[in-house]
Amino acid sequence: MTNPPICNYEGSDYQQAFWEQGGRAYEDQAEAIALKKMLPKSGKLMLELGAGAGRNTPRYAGFERIVVLDYSTTQLAQAQERLGKSDKYIYVAADVYRLPFLKGIFDSATMIRVLHHMADAPKALSQIRKVLQPNAIFILEFANKLNLKSILRYLIRKQDWNPFTLEPVEFVKLNFDFHPKAIRNWLGELGFSIEKIRTVSHFRLGLLKRIIPAKILAWFDGLIQPTGAFIQLSPSVFVKAKTSKEGITKEIPLNVLELFKCPDCEYEKLQDKTDYLLCSNCNAKWQVNDGIYDFREKI
Repeated sequence: MTNPPICNYEGSDYQQAFWEQGGRAYEDQAEAIALKKMLPKSGKLMLELGAGAGRNTPRYAGFERIVVLDYSTTQLAQAQERLGKSDKYIYVAADVYRLPFLKGIFDSATMIRVLHHMADAPKALSQIRKVLQPNAIFILEFANKLNLKSILRYLIRKQDWNPFTLEPVEFVKLNFDFHPKAIRNWLGELGFSIEKIRTVSHFRLGLLKRIIPAKILAWFDGLIQPTGAFIQLSPSVFVKAKTSKEGITKEIPLNVLELFKCPDCEYEKLQDKTDYLLCSNCNAKWQVNDGIYDFREKI
Protein backbone atom coordinates (compact mmCIF):
# COMPACT_ATOMS: atom_id res chain seq x y z
CA MET A 1 0.00 0.00 0.00
CA THR A 2 1.34 3.44 -0.93
CA ASN A 3 1.80 5.67 2.06
CA PRO A 4 0.70 9.31 2.11
CA PRO A 5 3.34 11.92 1.24
CA ILE A 6 5.94 12.80 3.87
CA CYS A 7 6.99 16.26 4.99
CA ASN A 8 10.76 15.92 5.27
CA TYR A 9 12.90 18.40 7.25
CA GLU A 10 16.16 16.84 6.07
CA GLY A 11 18.89 19.48 5.99
CA SER A 12 16.64 22.11 7.55
CA ASP A 13 17.76 24.64 10.16
CA TYR A 14 14.21 24.64 11.53
CA GLN A 15 15.22 24.70 15.20
CA GLN A 16 17.43 27.74 14.77
CA ALA A 17 15.47 29.66 12.12
CA PHE A 18 11.95 29.02 13.42
CA TRP A 19 12.38 28.69 17.18
CA GLU A 20 15.59 30.33 18.27
CA GLN A 21 15.63 33.26 15.83
CA GLY A 22 11.99 33.34 14.70
CA GLY A 23 10.42 35.15 17.64
CA ARG A 24 8.64 32.05 19.00
CA ALA A 25 9.75 32.26 22.64
CA TYR A 26 6.16 32.89 23.74
CA GLU A 27 4.79 29.86 21.88
CA ASP A 28 7.59 27.66 23.22
CA GLN A 29 6.95 28.70 26.83
CA ALA A 30 3.17 28.37 26.46
CA GLU A 31 3.62 24.82 25.13
CA ALA A 32 5.94 24.03 28.05
CA ILE A 33 3.16 25.03 30.45
CA ALA A 34 0.64 22.78 28.69
CA LEU A 35 3.03 19.83 28.69
CA LYS A 36 3.83 20.27 32.37
CA LYS A 37 0.13 20.16 33.24
CA MET A 38 -0.57 17.11 31.08
CA LEU A 39 2.50 14.88 31.30
CA PRO A 40 2.69 11.96 33.70
CA LYS A 41 5.25 12.64 36.41
CA SER A 42 7.18 9.52 35.49
CA GLY A 43 7.21 6.57 33.15
CA LYS A 44 9.40 3.86 31.69
CA LEU A 45 9.35 4.32 27.92
CA MET A 46 8.20 7.44 26.08
CA LEU A 47 7.77 7.76 22.31
CA GLU A 48 8.31 11.33 21.08
CA LEU A 49 6.97 11.51 17.53
CA GLY A 50 8.35 14.26 15.33
CA ALA A 51 10.94 15.22 17.92
CA GLY A 52 12.95 17.34 15.49
CA ALA A 53 16.06 18.74 17.14
CA GLY A 54 14.84 17.75 20.61
CA ARG A 55 13.23 21.05 21.63
CA ASN A 56 10.71 19.37 23.93
CA THR A 57 12.68 16.25 24.86
CA PRO A 58 14.20 17.65 28.11
CA ARG A 59 10.65 18.26 29.33
CA TYR A 60 10.16 14.48 29.51
CA ALA A 61 12.86 14.08 32.15
CA GLY A 62 10.66 11.90 34.38
CA PHE A 63 10.82 9.02 31.89
CA GLU A 64 13.51 6.40 32.18
CA ARG A 65 13.99 6.12 28.41
CA ILE A 66 12.78 8.18 25.47
CA VAL A 67 12.60 7.17 21.83
CA VAL A 68 13.38 10.36 19.92
CA LEU A 69 11.75 9.83 16.52
CA ASP A 70 11.82 12.01 13.42
CA TYR A 71 11.85 11.40 9.68
CA SER A 72 14.92 13.60 9.24
CA THR A 73 18.32 12.25 10.23
CA THR A 74 19.78 15.76 10.26
CA GLN A 75 17.18 16.81 12.81
CA LEU A 76 18.07 13.75 14.89
CA ALA A 77 21.76 14.61 14.66
CA GLN A 78 20.91 18.04 16.06
CA ALA A 79 18.94 16.36 18.83
CA GLN A 80 22.00 14.23 19.64
CA GLU A 81 24.08 17.39 19.95
CA ARG A 82 21.53 18.89 22.32
CA LEU A 83 20.78 15.79 24.41
CA GLY A 84 23.91 13.72 24.09
CA LYS A 85 24.34 10.00 23.52
CA SER A 86 23.26 7.90 26.46
CA ASP A 87 21.09 4.92 27.32
CA LYS A 88 18.24 7.32 28.08
CA TYR A 89 17.76 8.42 24.46
CA ILE A 90 17.13 6.14 21.47
CA TYR A 91 17.29 7.98 18.15
CA VAL A 92 15.08 6.61 15.38
CA ALA A 93 14.47 7.87 11.83
CA ALA A 94 11.12 6.51 10.70
CA ASP A 95 7.84 7.19 8.97
CA VAL A 96 4.88 7.66 11.35
CA TYR A 97 2.74 5.67 8.93
CA ARG A 98 5.13 2.69 9.25
CA LEU A 99 6.37 2.65 12.83
CA PRO A 100 9.12 0.06 13.42
CA PHE A 101 8.11 -0.88 16.98
CA LEU A 102 6.47 -3.82 18.69
CA LYS A 103 2.82 -3.50 19.54
CA GLY A 104 2.02 -2.38 23.09
CA ILE A 105 5.55 -1.34 24.00
CA PHE A 106 5.23 2.33 25.08
CA ASP A 107 3.55 3.63 28.22
CA SER A 108 3.38 7.22 26.87
CA ALA A 109 3.71 9.15 23.63
CA THR A 110 3.69 12.75 22.50
CA MET A 111 3.14 14.29 19.09
CA ILE A 112 3.64 18.07 19.17
CA ARG A 113 3.49 20.25 16.04
CA VAL A 114 3.54 17.19 13.80
CA LEU A 115 -0.05 16.19 12.97
CA HIS A 116 -0.46 19.27 10.78
CA HIS A 117 1.92 17.60 8.32
CA MET A 118 -0.16 14.40 8.14
CA ALA A 119 -2.13 14.04 4.90
CA ASP A 120 -3.86 11.01 6.46
CA ALA A 121 -4.18 11.87 10.13
CA PRO A 122 -6.44 8.92 11.08
CA LYS A 123 -3.89 6.48 9.64
CA ALA A 124 -1.05 8.10 11.57
CA LEU A 125 -3.05 8.02 14.80
CA SER A 126 -3.95 4.36 14.28
CA GLN A 127 -0.27 3.46 13.99
CA ILE A 128 0.48 5.27 17.24
CA ARG A 129 -2.35 3.48 19.01
CA LYS A 130 -0.89 0.09 18.06
CA VAL A 131 2.41 0.68 19.84
CA LEU A 132 0.85 1.97 23.07
CA GLN A 133 0.16 -0.16 26.11
CA PRO A 134 -3.24 -0.32 27.83
CA ASN A 135 -3.76 2.75 30.05
CA ALA A 136 -1.01 4.60 28.17
CA ILE A 137 -1.05 8.39 27.91
CA PHE A 138 -0.92 10.11 24.52
CA ILE A 139 -0.46 13.88 24.34
CA LEU A 140 -1.38 15.26 20.93
CA GLU A 141 -1.09 18.83 19.70
CA PHE A 142 -2.89 19.91 16.55
CA ALA A 143 -3.37 23.09 14.53
CA ASN A 144 -6.95 24.22 15.09
CA LYS A 145 -9.11 24.96 12.07
CA LEU A 146 -11.74 26.53 14.33
CA ASN A 147 -9.62 29.40 15.63
CA LEU A 148 -10.88 32.95 16.07
CA LYS A 149 -8.82 34.39 13.23
CA SER A 150 -10.10 31.86 10.70
CA ILE A 151 -13.70 32.37 11.87
CA LEU A 152 -13.46 36.15 11.48
CA ARG A 153 -11.78 35.89 8.08
CA TYR A 154 -14.49 33.51 6.90
CA LEU A 155 -17.31 35.75 8.14
CA ILE A 156 -15.92 38.82 6.34
CA ARG A 157 -15.24 36.74 3.20
CA LYS A 158 -11.47 37.03 3.31
CA GLN A 159 -11.20 33.22 3.41
CA ASP A 160 -12.86 30.63 1.18
CA TRP A 161 -12.67 27.54 3.39
CA ASN A 162 -15.25 27.01 6.13
CA PRO A 163 -13.76 26.67 9.65
CA PHE A 164 -16.95 25.04 10.95
CA THR A 165 -16.85 21.91 8.78
CA LEU A 166 -15.11 18.77 10.04
CA GLU A 167 -12.78 17.99 7.14
CA PRO A 168 -9.15 19.14 7.38
CA VAL A 169 -8.02 22.13 5.35
CA GLU A 170 -4.66 22.15 3.56
CA PHE A 171 -3.74 25.85 3.60
CA VAL A 172 -0.19 25.23 2.33
CA LYS A 173 1.11 22.00 0.80
CA LEU A 174 1.35 19.36 3.56
CA ASN A 175 0.17 21.83 6.20
CA PHE A 176 -3.25 21.00 7.58
CA ASP A 177 -5.60 22.51 10.14
CA PHE A 178 -8.09 20.22 11.90
CA HIS A 179 -11.46 20.68 13.54
CA PRO A 180 -11.38 19.77 17.27
CA LYS A 181 -14.45 17.56 16.91
CA ALA A 182 -12.82 15.60 14.09
CA ILE A 183 -9.79 14.96 16.30
CA ARG A 184 -12.00 13.79 19.16
CA ASN A 185 -13.92 11.53 16.80
CA TRP A 186 -10.77 9.90 15.41
CA LEU A 187 -9.32 9.32 18.86
CA GLY A 188 -12.61 7.89 20.11
CA GLU A 189 -12.82 5.47 17.18
CA LEU A 190 -9.35 4.18 18.11
CA GLY A 191 -10.37 3.51 21.70
CA PHE A 192 -8.84 6.58 23.32
CA SER A 193 -10.66 8.44 26.06
CA ILE A 194 -10.09 12.19 26.34
CA GLU A 195 -8.80 13.13 29.77
CA LYS A 196 -7.93 16.79 29.27
CA ILE A 197 -7.93 19.51 26.61
CA ARG A 198 -5.95 22.74 26.82
CA THR A 199 -6.00 25.57 24.30
CA VAL A 200 -2.59 27.12 23.67
CA SER A 201 -1.09 30.21 21.98
CA HIS A 202 -4.09 32.47 22.51
CA PHE A 203 -1.91 35.56 22.02
CA ARG A 204 -0.16 34.58 18.79
CA LEU A 205 -0.16 38.11 17.41
CA GLY A 206 2.96 39.89 16.22
CA LEU A 207 2.08 43.19 17.92
CA LEU A 208 1.46 41.57 21.31
CA LYS A 209 4.69 39.55 21.07
CA ARG A 210 6.66 42.70 20.28
CA ILE A 211 5.38 44.78 23.20
CA ILE A 212 4.85 42.16 25.94
CA PRO A 213 7.66 39.90 27.21
CA ALA A 214 7.27 36.24 26.23
CA LYS A 215 7.31 35.08 29.85
CA ILE A 216 4.36 37.32 30.76
CA LEU A 217 2.36 36.35 27.66
CA ALA A 218 2.96 32.67 28.38
CA TRP A 219 1.87 33.12 32.01
CA PHE A 220 -1.45 34.65 30.89
CA ASP A 221 -1.78 31.90 28.30
CA GLY A 222 -1.36 29.31 31.04
CA LEU A 223 -4.23 30.90 32.98
CA ILE A 224 -6.55 30.59 29.98
CA GLN A 225 -5.47 27.16 28.75
CA PRO A 226 -7.91 25.19 30.96
CA THR A 227 -10.86 26.80 29.11
CA GLY A 228 -10.04 24.31 26.38
CA ALA A 229 -12.16 21.83 28.30
CA PHE A 230 -15.22 23.81 27.18
CA ILE A 231 -14.33 25.67 23.97
CA GLN A 232 -11.43 25.51 21.53
CA LEU A 233 -10.82 28.74 19.59
CA SER A 234 -7.03 29.07 19.85
CA PRO A 235 -4.66 28.26 16.94
CA SER A 236 -3.12 25.34 18.86
CA VAL A 237 -4.87 22.68 20.94
CA PHE A 238 -3.34 20.06 23.24
CA VAL A 239 -5.24 16.85 23.98
CA LYS A 240 -4.39 14.36 26.71
CA ALA A 241 -5.82 10.99 25.72
CA LYS A 242 -5.65 7.59 27.39
CA THR A 243 -5.84 4.14 25.88
CA SER A 244 -8.36 1.62 27.17
CA LYS A 245 -7.54 -1.07 29.71
CA GLU A 246 -7.71 -3.74 27.03
CA GLY A 247 -4.94 -4.47 24.56
CA ILE A 248 -1.47 -5.84 24.13
CA THR A 249 1.13 -5.18 26.81
CA LYS A 250 4.74 -5.98 26.08
CA GLU A 251 7.32 -6.07 28.81
CA ILE A 252 9.70 -3.20 28.15
CA PRO A 253 13.04 -4.78 27.26
CA LEU A 254 16.42 -3.64 28.49
CA ASN A 255 17.96 -4.35 25.09
CA VAL A 256 17.17 -1.58 22.60
CA LEU A 257 17.13 -4.05 19.72
CA GLU A 258 14.09 -5.77 21.24
CA LEU A 259 11.97 -2.63 20.76
CA PHE A 260 11.99 -2.98 17.01
CA LYS A 261 10.15 -4.88 14.33
CA CYS A 262 10.72 -4.82 10.59
CA PRO A 263 8.42 -2.13 9.12
CA ASP A 264 8.22 -4.11 5.87
CA CYS A 265 7.11 -7.54 7.09
CA GLU A 266 6.59 -6.84 10.82
CA TYR A 267 8.95 -9.60 11.89
CA GLU A 268 9.87 -8.99 15.53
CA LYS A 269 13.40 -10.32 15.85
CA LEU A 270 15.95 -8.18 14.07
CA GLN A 271 19.63 -9.08 14.12
CA ASP A 272 22.30 -6.57 15.05
CA LYS A 273 24.97 -6.42 12.34
CA THR A 274 26.65 -3.33 13.82
CA ASP A 275 26.13 -1.02 10.81
CA TYR A 276 22.62 -2.26 10.11
CA LEU A 277 19.78 -4.35 11.52
CA LEU A 278 18.85 -7.43 9.52
CA CYS A 279 15.38 -8.90 9.23
CA SER A 280 15.98 -12.61 8.72
CA ASN A 281 12.38 -13.05 7.61
CA CYS A 282 12.42 -10.78 4.53
CA ASN A 283 16.16 -9.98 4.37
CA ALA A 284 15.57 -6.24 4.71
CA LYS A 285 18.54 -4.27 6.03
CA TRP A 286 18.00 -1.12 8.08
CA GLN A 287 20.94 1.20 8.52
CA VAL A 288 22.43 2.18 11.88
CA ASN A 289 24.59 5.28 11.55
CA ASP A 290 26.24 7.08 14.46
CA GLY A 291 23.62 5.91 16.93
CA ILE A 292 20.61 6.64 14.69
CA TYR A 293 18.42 3.68 13.70
CA ASP A 294 17.16 4.46 10.19
CA PHE A 295 13.96 2.67 9.14
CA ARG A 296 12.98 4.98 6.29
CA GLU A 297 14.37 2.93 3.38
CA LYS A 298 16.17 -0.39 3.11
CA ILE A 299 19.83 -0.49 2.22
